[in-house]
Amino acid sequence: MESHSRSSDWQSELNVWAQPFLERLAHPSQQHWAEVYLWGLLGPGDRKSVEAMASRVAPGATQQLHHFLSTSSWDPGPLETMLVEQAQRLVGGADTVLCVDDTALVKKGEHSVGVAPQYCGQLGKKANCQALVSLTLARREVPVCIGLRLYLPDIWVQDAGRRLQARIPLHMSGHPKWRLALDEIDRVRAAGAVFGCVTADAEYGKAADFRAGLAERGLTYAVGVGPTQKVYPADVRLEEAPDRATGRPTKHPAPSVDSRSIADTIAALPEAAFRRLSWRQGTKGPLQADFAAVRVRVGDGPLMSKNRHLPGSAAWLVCERRLSGERKYYLTSHAEATTLEHLAAAIKARWVGESRRTSR
Repeated sequence: MESHSRSSDWQSELNVWAQPFLERLAHPSQQHWAEVYLWGLLGPGDRKSVEAMASRVAPGATQQLHHFLSTSSWDPGPLETMLVEQAQRLVGGADTVLCVDDTALVKKGEHSVGVAPQYCGQLGKKANCQALVSLTLARREVPVCIGLRLYLPDIWVQDAGRRLQARIPLHMSGHPKWRLALDEIDRVRAAGAVFGCVTADAEYGKAADFRAGLAERGLTYAVGVGPTQKVYPADVRLEEAPDRATGRPTKHPAPSVDSRSIADTIAALPEAAFRRLSWRQGTKGPLQADFAAVRVRVGDGPLMSKNRHLPGSAAWLVCERRLSGERKYYLTSHAEATTLEHLAAAIKARWVGESRRTSR
């Protein structure tokens, strides 16, 4: 009796929470089977196949549940909008961070849409999986995922037969992950999401178009980058290039100094530029690392020659030197007056629950 009571309690609470979402589905039968599907996903039992879930929460109705999932046509847009509205109510605001990241679903077969051998963060290596671009609103220690978009690898984009069999419209072309992320950011902002900073790892941060897209949208960002990214000193000047005696005339002005890699730029800083900061209490004490920041102009302006770029946008170049000696590099678009503590906090906010910190 007690077990039955607990089962009824969680289902009742789930029904209350899900009701605003279910109301966004147009047809009563869809509302019913969506509710049943949620019971199957969140309830007891390890196996989450349609047959296994139906046997637990809807005995004898396997075909109806399967029809809802694979055949019934419904618009996810209203549900996605409701999710953003609920997340905004819980954690949204100017002090909230929007974390852009990858979410991988490990698969053994090859028929799930988008499955391919690709990097899987869950395993820390390349594996057969689906990759999704995820957006998460995070404030203090509370994260709420508000967006997931499936990434379609080239192996799927270029295989018309495979796409046809999986019912992927042939007019849909594959997009890089950073483009999917920008599209999702536009969607959640239109739905009412408010946040103060966008964070992402180097998979996204290395794309100049992604950084430019965030800047065009008036969004502050703190993103990872690789050590070979070129930067210029903040006071670099553009000078008229001297006329050539022969050959084509020079199209672009010349920077007053050459660009350097991020790694070399940080290596040239004095040791005094690094400060040890702690951003959160861990299970074994404060989480700490040494941070240094320098104002730069990113080498992502117009292309000059030999794959060299003119100075582009101004940014903070931040280095995190971990206690193990490993170095991580970031570019942030925070204002010039931003403190090192604030820059480090923005960077660490990507790891949910790590945005609280103190400095010493």
